[in-house]
Amino acid sequence: MKNSVRISVVAALSASALTLTACGGTADAGNEEAGSATTLPVEHAQGTTDVPANPQNVFTFDLGVLDSLDNLGVAVSGVPQGNLPEALDAYESDDYTKIGSVKEPDFEAIAAGAPDLIIISGRTADYYDELSEIAPTIDLSVDQAAPIESFKEVSTTLGRIFEKEDDVTERLTAIDATIADTQANAADAGTGLIVLTSGGELTAYGAGSRFGLIHDVLGVEPAAEVTEDGTHGQSISFEFIAETNPDHLFVIDRDSAIGESGDAASAVLDNELVNGTNAASEDNIAYLDAASWYLVGYGLSNVEAMISSVNDALTS
Repeated sequence: MKNSVRISVVAALSASALTLTACGGTADAGNEEAGSATTLPVEHAQGTTDVPANPQNVFTFDLGVLDSLDNLGVAVSGVPQGNLPEALDAYESDDYTKIGSVKEPDFEAIAAGAPDLIIISGRTADYYDELSEIAPTIDLSVDQAAPIESFKEVSTTLGRIFEKEDDVTERLTAIDATIADTQANAADAGTGLIVLTSGGELTAYGAGSRFGLIHDVLGVEPAAEVTEDGTHGQSISFEFIAETNPDHLFVIDRDSAIGESGDAASAVLDNELVNGTNAASEDNIAYLDAASWYLVGYGLSNVEAMISSVNDALTS
C-alpha cells in the first residue's frame, strides 16, 4: 500500500473515532478523564513525544519491549502477528489485537483498537509518522553500537512510563551481575566466532553487529575480523571457519527462528572442515536459542537469558 493510501486510511479511521467519541456520553466522560491525565515527555530514537503516564491500552511491535513489559507485569493489548517465540506464545491468543507483522503495520486494526501508546523499533521505524497520526508513538530502537547502555535507557524509559522504576532497577542490577560473571569467564576462554545459518548458507557477525554483545560487552575475543556487520552479516564459507579456527562457535539458526523448513544448523555445520576446528574438538559449539537471539533481542528477561547462554557455553 502506498504511503498516501495509508495516510488516507489513518485519517479516515481517526476521524471516525473522534466522531464516535463526540456522540457518546460514556466517551465524553472518558475524554474528561483523559484531559486531566498526566503526560510524560519521552525522548526516543525519533524525537520527543508526550505520552500518557501508565497507559492502559498499549500496542508494541518490538518483541524485546513485549518481553520487558511481560516481565514487569504490564498488560499489553496489541502485538504483531506471526512466529512468536515460545516464551511469548501466550500473546498469540485472540485476546490480543493483531496489529500487523513485526515489519508491516495493519493501520486499520491499529486505528480501530484506539491505543493509548504505540511502541516501535528498527523493523517498523519507517512508519513512525503514520502511526503517530493514530496515537502517541515512540521508537525504542536499541543502538547496536552501544547495546547494553541503549538497552538500559530503553528499560528505564519503560519504567518511567509504567511506574515500574524500582522493578527495572532491580532487573538491571541482576543483568549487570550476570555480565560481570560472563566477562570473567570470557577472559581466558579463547576466541569466538558468531555464525548464522539460513537456507544452508552461512553468515558471520562481528563486533558492533546485532549480535555483537558477545564481543563488545561480554568480552569474547573475536576469532576473525568480520567486515560486514549489517542485518545479514558477512557471507562466509566452511573454509573460512576452518581457517579462522575459533575456540568457540556461537550459532544461530535463522530458519528455526522464523519457522522456515530447512536443515538444522547442527546438520549444516556437520562436516570435515568445521569438525576440525578447536571449537568442535573441544565440544565448544553452542547452538543459541534462535528465537531469543534473532527475534526478541533486548528485553529484560531475554537479555539475561542471552547472556547466561553465552556464560554457559564458556564454562561447559
